[in-house]
Amino acid sequence: MIIRTKTKVALWASLSMLIGCTPQTESTQTRQQKEIQITNTPNDPVNGRVAGPGGGVIMQAFYWDVPSGGTWWNTVKGKITAWDNTGISAIWLPPSSKAQNGPFSMGYDPFDYYDFGSYNQMGSTETRFGSKSELQSLISTAHSKNIQVYADIVINHNSGGSSESNPYTGSSTYTKFTPLSGKFSRSYSDFHPNNIHSSDEGSFGGYPDLCHAQTHVQDWLWNRTDAMGKYYKSTMGYDGWRFDYVKGFGAWVVQNWVNNNGGFAVGENWDGNAGNLQSWVNGTGRTSSAFDFACYYAMDAAFDNNDLNHLNDDMLWKRDPYKAVTFVTNHDTDIIYDGKLNAYAYILTHEGYPCIFYRDYEEWLDKAKMDNLIWIHRNLAVGNTTLLYVDNDEYVARRNGSPGLIVYFNNSTSWQERWIQTNWTSTGIHDYTGQSGWWPTTQSDKWVKIQAPPKSYSVWSPNGL
Repeated sequence: MIIRTKTKVALWASLSMLIGCTPQTESTQTRQQKEIQITNTPNDPVNGRVAGPGGGVIMQAFYWDVPSGGTWWNTVKGKITAWDNTGISAIWLPPSSKAQNGPFSMGYDPFDYYDFGSYNQMGSTETRFGSKSELQSLISTAHSKNIQVYADIVINHNSGGSSESNPYTGSSTYTKFTPLSGKFSRSYSDFHPNNIHSSDEGSFGGYPDLCHAQTHVQDWLWNRTDAMGKYYKSTMGYDGWRFDYVKGFGAWVVQNWVNNNGGFAVGENWDGNAGNLQSWVNGTGRTSSAFDFACYYAMDAAFDNNDLNHLNDDMLWKRDPYKAVTFVTNHDTDIIYDGKLNAYAYILTHEGYPCIFYRDYEEWLDKAKMDNLIWIHRNLAVGNTTLLYVDNDEYVARRNGSPGLIVYFNNSTSWQERWIQTNWTSTGIHDYTGQSGWWPTTQSDKWVKIQAPPKSYSVWSPNGL
């Protein structure tokens, strides 16, 4: 991945702050600030986070029930150039193989892991999203823009099998899978209960629960030369993995997958406890990141319930920023409402690997403001984090790298001002969101007064970047 300067976005950010702005001279005031140091490490380019000094940005390139009819791959392909221009460095696609509900499935009821729209089974040849060739064309187009593509991997459960007599249940079960691709056929012994154990960490929705301890299953997931992971990478061109419902199987499964197949990995461990999230990451041998649900719930409490103190809560990005994928909403859950743009400002100015939801970017929020935040993340959001101030209505934090930034959230209904200590000596700074007209200069002791608009945020960094 090359580092690219997003010229148009940078120009927009700079010009917006030249309109009606006059320099301000600030007098020295008595200042008392309690600095709370968050112990972590600076953001750096690892595992796909290689775009821009502040790291990459993921686009979740789908939502629940995207249009059926086999058009979605082409729709996403048509967005690639614009996403590249704004600074997206990776896209996450929905489960792309044939599922039980064929042309109507979102892919989370997998049947044939090797049918990407080539075989007439489960009621259609193409998937809901399109054909295999259209998917490969999408991936090739993304790669031509140095954008990585992550596959959604659903390996906890299967669906669409035929009925067979099952000696382990003493009944008939829908566990006979004979996919037309001819790859990864399954039967009752590949599911729970079987001769190895009766169950694993968790079944889902009554679907047959895949047993990852079976050699046959391991061979098809990661051991064989044509194993699923290797095929997705070498034949389809995927660069990484989003693992669905990882509470349903051991973290060792993800570790084995990544060790054998490579690529960036992130797990959906739906847990608001940051310690549990980090334990799961460690359980994968640190081969995988995790979605930061602790951050997600804290942002809801902070921005929608009007208490910014929750931004000081425990989160995965504070414990383990290299392994935290931060997000505001996804195809399963969307609880942050009034404060959604503020939440994006939070994840795009703080540590972690931020993920943007398709509908938020393309339909629901102000795209110009989102583009501005993506530019800020890539170009300014560098270094570890110091929390400068927090109370119910105000939150101020500093990124300590070069160039770094100061982000100021204001939950009240009027403009707020605050003296804070920067990392810049006698340096002119301004608000890169364009919302403040101030162009102050930091003092010789690095202190400066900044402001934030009501129910919004400002982001400060040296002039001319």
